[in-house]
Amino acid sequence: MQVFNLLRLPDVQGNPLLADAAGEWFRDIVRAIFGSWDEQAQIRHIRELFALVGKKNSKTTYSAGLGLTWLLLNKRPKASGIIVAPTQDIADIAFEAAQGMIQLNPSLRDVRLHVQNHLKKITNRMTGATLEIFTFDSNVLTGQKAAFWLLDELHVIGKKAKAASAVGQLRGGMVSIPEAFGIIISTQSDEAPTGIFKSDLNAARGIRDGRIKTSKTLPVLYEFPDAIARDESQWSDPKNWPMVMPNNGRSITVARMQESRAEAETKGREEIIRWASQHLNIQIGVGLKTDNWPGAQYWQRNGDKSLTLAEIIERCDLLTIGVDGGGLYDLLGFSLLGREIYDALVPVEPGSGDYEVRQKTRWLHWGCAWLHRGALEQQKDVAPKFLELEATGDLTIVDAMDDAFEEVADLIDEINQSGKLAKLGFDPVGVKEIIDRIARRGISQESGQVEGVKQGYTLQGTIKTVANKLADGDLTHCGQELMAWCVGNCMLKGSDNATMVTKQASGTAKIDPVMALFDAAHLMPADGAANESIYSEDRGLVVFG
Repeated sequence: MQVFNLLRLPDVQGNPLLADAAGEWFRDIVRAIFGSWDEQAQIRHIRELFALVGKKNSKTTYSAGLGLTWLLLNKRPKASGIIVAPTQDIADIAFEAAQGMIQLNPSLRDVRLHVQNHLKKITNRMTGATLEIFTFDSNVLTGQKAAFWLLDELHVIGKKAKAASAVGQLRGGMVSIPEAFGIIISTQSDEAPTGIFKSDLNAARGIRDGRIKTSKTLPVLYEFPDAIARDESQWSDPKNWPMVMPNNGRSITVARMQESRAEAETKGREEIIRWASQHLNIQIGVGLKTDNWPGAQYWQRNGDKSLTLAEIIERCDLLTIGVDGGGLYDLLGFSLLGREIYDALVPVEPGSGDYEVRQKTRWLHWGCAWLHRGALEQQKDVAPKFLELEATGDLTIVDAMDDAFEEVADLIDEINQSGKLAKLGFDPVGVKEIIDRIARRGISQESGQVEGVKQGYTLQGTIKTVANKLADGDLTHCGQELMAWCVGNCMLKGSDNATMVTKQASGTAKIDPVMALFDAAHLMPADGAANESIYSEDRGLVVFG
């Protein structure tokens, strides 16, 4: 702490010592990470530290000071230390902070440390150890054996290609260095967390909450309790902001936060949500977007992870299927929707206290998707999300779309064998290959089971119906991450009288399985038709109801 405290802030008037200027929250991090090394036993009790802290809390500047502290205290000859930034701008900020601290200390500048500006590299002349500041590049990090590493803004780094592999290389490099340690300092993601950021954040929360008992990672998470984080009226109240502002009164104040919040409000709802994620660590998820489909805010509430495809087929008396696919690098989305009739206990009259059993209906949903492997290369920014969804089993990545078309046809045929499949709804454009394959299995427009569903504004009634079902608790789904992500990508377009669902403007946000849900819902009989045949009488087939 003496070494850290003697460094000076280069970008603050008067260049105060960190002893006076640094927040106590970061000094606690310095104490914990350096104090966890047992010199006698040669054991480090904290190998990693994961800190989640909002913007403007001086985390990048303080991190530069921590890196210099390591470089001065490290005893291993020619040891390597690295600070990894997600962008060139952040790397420059970190290096300029470290360089400025050295320039303000004659002993460091003239005797101990050698600075190479063009390489963003600082060398300890006494030990030969180095501290380098990089912009993230998976190729540069491959093979690194760093005795100290710090990742700044993992939520941005995690979106880059091969990020998980590169971070894994850093962790693997520590195995042969007993005193090695790594630090991750990040704000919350400005979109739904994904990839390595999501997995590391969830692990840190598990340690904090006591669900993970054996770990050498120390979580330092400045985020609201769930009750506040889920209630916008609470997290938007400035009186609660100091809970997640560890540097309050130094680099940031509540008053300045209110000013930046007011500025965000002038730019619309989307900017407010982005501001909250970056400054208050509010996690963006389903239902927390501007102009989102109204059903999104109820989606997670209606999930049941124990519900399976087989169970839906078993429990429901009637099934419809929707299939939606766009271009080569879009998802080929599939949704199965089932109608379940069940006995419910309902009041005879409101407030009477008397109840009777009545039959009611609800919808049950399961979805999946296929993706061409080329999308991983063509859409690198979302590739980590695709791989994450593949691991859940709900997304299948194929080398040829013919394989996907065949698997869809097989799945439709399997569901049809139940005798409960009423209709299949297809976007009329783009799925001819599947229609041809299921026709060979006896499922076709001629058989009355295949129907094209017009897209766009034609579906607006169905879109509202599905949202209402979710709001009323009459649509239960399997709690799949694939669907949650796609639902979160849905945005409304148009006026109150004529609306349609579309994807975010980024182009890589996918909604095809949700559109497949709307196709299936479009063909589902209304609740009032619960006892009608799902087939026309002249077909002479089984009547369900």
